[in-house]
Amino acid sequence: MTTEEFINLMTKEIKMYDLTQPLSVHTPPWPSYMPLGIQYFKRIAGADRGQGANGQIITSSNHVGTHMDGEIHFYGAGRAIGAVPLEEWVGPGVVVDISDEVGDYDLYTPEMLMKKADIRPGDILIINTGYHRYAWYEKEADEVRYMVKHPGPSPDFPDWALKMQFKWIGVDCGSADHPMNTILRNWHPKLFLEAEKKLKEKYGKSWDEMFPPEEFYQIMHLKLFPKGLVHAENLGGDIDKLSNKRVYVGAFNVKGIEMESAWTRIVAWAP
Repeated sequence: MTTEEFINLMTKEIKMYDLTQPLSVHTPPWPSYMPLGIQYFKRIAGADRGQGANGQIITSSNHVGTHMDGEIHFYGAGRAIGAVPLEEWVGPGVVVDISDEVGDYDLYTPEMLMKKADIRPGDILIINTGYHRYAWYEKEADEVRYMVKHPGPSPDFPDWALKMQFKWIGVDCGSADHPMNTILRNWHPKLFLEAEKKLKEKYGKSWDEMFPPEEFYQIMHLKLFPKGLVHAENLGGDIDKLSNKRVYVGAFNVKGIEMESAWTRIVAWAP
């Protein structure tokens, strides 16, 4: 392919999709994390003959809106966001839409995903649970449902993800872990009882029988990050337009040399 052919292909035959949430002071951080704060320290009109420009100071944790969890978020010997080569953030991938099969507290399995789309080893795996519709900026906004009730991976999912050697995983909800396998279980005891009741009705097991805490507490973070398999959380945007399609994906993180995680702009390209 010549340079001219490549430019023509990208200009006329390829469409770009934004899988990123809008970011605002109203965006809820992951519970207990610092939210986004923005203030002006100078304005165009200014004072004393004017300052000629708007300037802002931003304070925030890295876990607000669409963001990439880095290896050192949970693994001290891992790589910071800025130490990961750009090539590891881009590549072939697939957006798997399971929104019609999962609801509050449900589990998604490798089999559920594989029957929906063509998932290949080495892919970037994007999971559409449908819970982006409860994000802060949507008509059905529900912060508790979005953060505390979203579906999560089945017990065999982490090992499958490692076997598939995914570059990274993206989810359209508050965490790649099931919320009841995080500290949210303790912070929302009434909701945990709801989740356990549903699990018992469906699988005949208590939560701790299916997910022994010593093994499954934040397993998507604690087990996978040391293996270099990280994930992005709080995706949204055009995600519904790519249901069960193979795409080319890129995550463009701030190149922070000391950053444990970072805001990211996630983009997909498709014909």
